[in-house]
Amino acid sequence: MSLTFADHETLGRALYDAMRTETAIKPLRETHPSITIEDAYQISRIMLSHRTVNDGEIVVGKKIGVTSAAVQEMLGVFQPDFGFLTDAMAYENNAEIPIAGNMISPRAEGEIAFRLKSTLTGTDNTEADVLAATKSIMPCFEIVDSRIENWQIAIQDTIADNASCGVYVLGDSEIDPNDVDLPSIKIDVSKNGQPLSSGLGSAVQGNPLTAVAWLANTLGAYGIALEAGEVILSGSVVPLEPVQAGDIMSLTMSGNEFETCSASCRFI
Repeated sequence: MSLTFADHETLGRALYDAMRTETAIKPLRETHPSITIEDAYQISRIMLSHRTVNDGEIVVGKKIGVTSAAVQEMLGVFQPDFGFLTDAMAYENNAEIPIAGNMISPRAEGEIAFRLKSTLTGTDNTEADVLAATKSIMPCFEIVDSRIENWQIAIQDTIADNASCGVYVLGDSEIDPNDVDLPSIKIDVSKNGQPLSSGLGSAVQGNPLTAVAWLANTLGAYGIALEAGEVILSGSVVPLEPVQAGDIMSLTMSGNEFETCSASCRFI
């Protein structure tokens, strides 16, 4: 039996409070064993509403999580989820990102971000529709964070926790996605000046366009659009990397059809 609306309200508030106090809570599937994926999506919307109503944050995009085999195996979660990006999560390229007062247990991941020029609605969007709606792609660091103790998450936990959203950093370069082979785009990640990991766009459900189409259709079933002007994070192509104050993360994004571009950030 799924949870009640009162349960959704309580757990949404608990996750919001955990984020604001930087105090992780026990996995929801332990405290509420009957929690379903549908419950988790309802809880995530309530958590988000506390950010928008209480804190005045504005939704500026969406993200797909747990899309690549590397991340799925690391977390033990084997299906994608989605979350909402707000203006408070966005940092400029080369930003200094505070951990204290901001996150609990951050992990950095490199991915391809999309900026939309037109809106995607409904549940039958294709990769071609996504490409037609995309203004540009960009290199991106997403720094995920979990309000669940020790990242002990099942799919219900990460969905309810707004897909473990933390903050994100976009590179300065914006590339026209037309005539670019997105599956063959390569991302190389370095930590503190040392090579760390590499991955291809194909790590994300075979093609980042496929992942964004999935997101558009999944949200479309809830009556939620991917809006023109929004940023969409398509999922990590490399394993997640824990970070702490003093770490510097850098990545390059390269392809045969465009000049190499980059993104970086430093944690303080």
